[in-house]
Amino acid sequence: MTATTNRTTGDEPSTRRLLNKVPEVVIWFWIIKVLCTTVGESFADWINETLGVGLLKTSLIFTFVLAIVLFVQMQLPRYVPIAYWATVVVLSVTGTLYTDILTDQLKVPLALSTTVFAVALAIVFGIWYARERTLSIHSIVTRPREAFYWLAVLVTFALGTAAGDWILELTGWPPGRSVLLPAGLIIAVVIGWRLGANAVLSFWLAYILTRPLGANLGDYLALPKSDGGLGLGTAATTVIFLAAILATVIYLTVTRRDVIEHDQAPHEAAPRDVRRERIMLGYFAVVAIAAGGILAWAHAQPHSTAAAAEEGPAATTGTTMAPKQATQNLPAAQIAELHTITQITLTNVQAGDQAGAATAATQLETTWDDDQATLQPLDRSAWAFLDGQVDAVLQSVRAKSPDSAAEMVALNALIQSLS
Repeated sequence: MTATTNRTTGDEPSTRRLLNKVPEVVIWFWIIKVLCTTVGESFADWINETLGVGLLKTSLIFTFVLAIVLFVQMQLPRYVPIAYWATVVVLSVTGTLYTDILTDQLKVPLALSTTVFAVALAIVFGIWYARERTLSIHSIVTRPREAFYWLAVLVTFALGTAAGDWILELTGWPPGRSVLLPAGLIIAVVIGWRLGANAVLSFWLAYILTRPLGANLGDYLALPKSDGGLGLGTAATTVIFLAAILATVIYLTVTRRDVIEHDQAPHEAAPRDVRRERIMLGYFAVVAIAAGGILAWAHAQPHSTAAAAEEGPAATTGTTMAPKQATQNLPAAQIAELHTITQITLTNVQAGDQAGAATAATQLETTWDDDQATLQPLDRSAWAFLDGQVDAVLQSVRAKSPDSAAEMVALNALIQSLS
């Protein structure tokens, strides 16, 4: 997909023109873009939750790192793959963190944050076009245009994060299924572009959609199998995708497959079919309506995670047990250890320390899995009952938008059973 425009003039006389600062939009561009968005999701989660740094501190760290990489990138006179994609990776992580602050710390509803970021992106594009008369990435040849470009990229990451999380909240889809909608929409955008849709519009639509695609893919790889993922963990997912990004960047640096050698000329020759572009706007509207219909249908369906939260842990196994009944045949020492970890998790939730709660929940999951070989043969019914309660705790603590009330309900139920 190539973002072109018929007009790339209109620079201020005093503005020094540079070689194009962004890569050509070839298949490698989209591959590495998805890799970067996946890293944005998994890396932020790993530092925030697994390392227990905390959301606010993680955001401050990456804001500082972003300032450094943007400064370096803006000083370069031409496109340099390692600098450009390092900036994209950091922007991906930072945009994710900003959205998480709104959702997790300030409790801003995802519908509202999605709307705010969409309006912010429209404003950025409006000012950019009013000043430069083009939104084409083949025209990033001045400092102001590059500044507009990176600001737009940051907002697209934040918007994609909010929209992706909102979709998951609406639908209750597991990680694997949630990948399908953004992937299908990207395919629809590519079809529209091939049929004559405006290339700049097509590019930015696809660019936004790669964010929820990459984020959902990261969740699918990182989340435990009990939550519908592949169980690789955030650390392993981050390392795998960072290695893939590095290998791709090295390849592009050596081959220069994505370098725009001549400023604009090949792209200016292609005439625009304005009538066809208008027809394809109708096509995009139909795609948007269809996507909205799918989301409305999915939202109306019973959600397994919501049902578990509303009906309690027994909904998982269809069994209810009194506290003493659940643990009477199980070793006291192991039950006491599980009780302690669960209490620590609850204490963190009550203190508003979501990162600490997530770390403790991971310890609970590991301990429970390690104890399965001992506990399950002793009392299969009790083990299944407690397993459902542990799953309810993990789902509530690891939710995209954790609800402290739901977390405490699940944790108190497990504590009671382990008492």
